[in-house]
Amino acid sequence: MSLFDLSGKVAIITGSSRGIGRAIAEAMADQGAKVVISSRKAEACAEAADAINAKHGEGRAIVVPANISSKEALQHLVDETRRQLGRIDILVCNAASNPYYGPMAGISDDQFRKILENNVIANHWIIQMVAPEMLERKEGSIIIVSSIGGLTASEVIGAYNISKAADFQLARNLASEFGPAGVRVNCIAPGLVRTDFARALWENPDTLKAVTRGTPMRRIGEPHEIAGAAVFLASPASTFMTGQAVIVDGGSTVGVGL
Repeated sequence: MSLFDLSGKVAIITGSSRGIGRAIAEAMADQGAKVVISSRKAEACAEAADAINAKHGEGRAIVVPANISSKEALQHLVDETRRQLGRIDILVCNAASNPYYGPMAGISDDQFRKILENNVIANHWIIQMVAPEMLERKEGSIIIVSSIGGLTASEVIGAYNISKAADFQLARNLASEFGPAGVRVNCIAPGLVRTDFARALWENPDTLKAVTRGTPMRRIGEPHEIAGAAVFLASPASTFMTGQAVIVDGGSTVGVGL
């Protein structure tokens, strides 16, 4: 068996109709997993699932749309996955929100609340929903897609960074709680990646120049470059790893010396 083999596993990936989430779903399907494509828009989910099924055969990907801001929608996602596929072995909490770009002084209460609810509390909800069966089987992998923003400061995405720092601690706490049963909880912390979600950052020439100048690889990432870390954290290759954050940022957090 390959260290990265996911044959027979079932993975839910939130926010997987595009960007990093879709890249993770495609990579896990490549390694043999059945994947659940989920985001708010059913048509976008269907397009992503159809592409996976065209490559691997019908049934490798199913669609269960869900808005992460709704606890009921997340419960439906979990219940429908169990109904169609029988179990949940892997959960990737990838979906997130960032409705505000600017200094903290200008953010509204509703915007700040939405960021915290969608990026932290929604992760807590869906983890609570899938964890019991993993704990009963004494096996499972939960992956939260955080960000290097949770390790650094920003004058334009400060609230988002606060939520991503909270995700690191959510993973650490749950790793401690679930560890005795063999269920692992880890984070991936991407740097700036060329996705629609991060478009406000990488489409700004000044921001892009500042980021790439301070990054050893002198470029931003692509969605598929994050997917390998998710496969690693879901697979037998990482069975002694929990409560950790895998940073995938082209070296930007180490910076470039003089």
